[in-house]
Amino acid sequence: MEEQTVLETVRSKYAAVAESELSTKHEGVKAVAEAFGYSAEELTSIPAEANMGLSCGNPTAIASLRPGEVVVDLGSGGGLDIFLASKLVGPNGKAIGIDMTPEMIERARGNAQKGGYGNVEFHLATIDHLPLPDASVDCVISNCVINLAPDKPAVFREIARVLKPGGRVAISDIALKGDLPPAIAQSMAAYVGCISGAMRIDDYRQSLLTAGFEHVEIVDSGADLNAYAKVENQAGCCSPSMTSNNDLNVLPGACCSPADSTSATLHEDLSKLLSEYDVNGAAASVKVYAVKPVTLRNECCGPTCCPPK
Repeated sequence: MEEQTVLETVRSKYAAVAESELSTKHEGVKAVAEAFGYSAEELTSIPAEANMGLSCGNPTAIASLRPGEVVVDLGSGGGLDIFLASKLVGPNGKAIGIDMTPEMIERARGNAQKGGYGNVEFHLATIDHLPLPDASVDCVISNCVINLAPDKPAVFREIARVLKPGGRVAISDIALKGDLPPAIAQSMAAYVGCISGAMRIDDYRQSLLTAGFEHVEIVDSGADLNAYAKVENQAGCCSPSMTSNNDLNVLPGACCSPADSTSATLHEDLSKLLSEYDVNGAAASVKVYAVKPVTLRNECCGPTCCPPK
């Protein structure tokens, strides 16, 4: 599929989730977050609507955020990681969310107002074109979003651009350690479900190195990807815009559809795929770490490293 078609499909799916009632109040949504590393205390400390069961890790837990820092979350959704990060960077720091879905931005801003967060902001943008100045950020986090980007090397270049020298990356994502079953690899539902668009671990590492990062580490968290099926039949299933007729391997009998409809929610489609195939053998929830060098490659650092002309 063309890049723009992929982006519009992903945007449509996540817009529907943003307009749903999925939240930590639903046991399946809470179970997904806890399966990928969030504590009950963390989930109850932020607005329930910030969590929609879309995580594959807990990047704020691995980012070592400090008071006064500027942190950016790529694909911030309803604000789950932004609100946790805002507490860690404190009133003198800033937590900035980036998301390409207007409905997600609206939901996140509503959550921020509800929670009284004064050190957060949200921007509508794609993660390969960040609306931020060069060298303005201490840490970049992301949670199960980079796998959705059609041009992942461009995302890594943007991360490198906005990070300060010595700035760091702490990402939770899905990466591949083997070949996916063809039914998964070719499924758009699996793509927007964060699986079939994932990079191989070695390619992920090399892309970060090519973008100029050093000290790159990618660690398999060991989390069970089948946890996503726990969201099945939650409240978001019947959000009106969760159905689609865009050739997404749709299934009959969807809960949101008329009896004679053959369209199904992407949640249901992904749940069916996960029930038929164990993707844990080929894909993994990973923790990604990297550092932007203090001195960039081929950059003169002064008389000590640049010979006089």
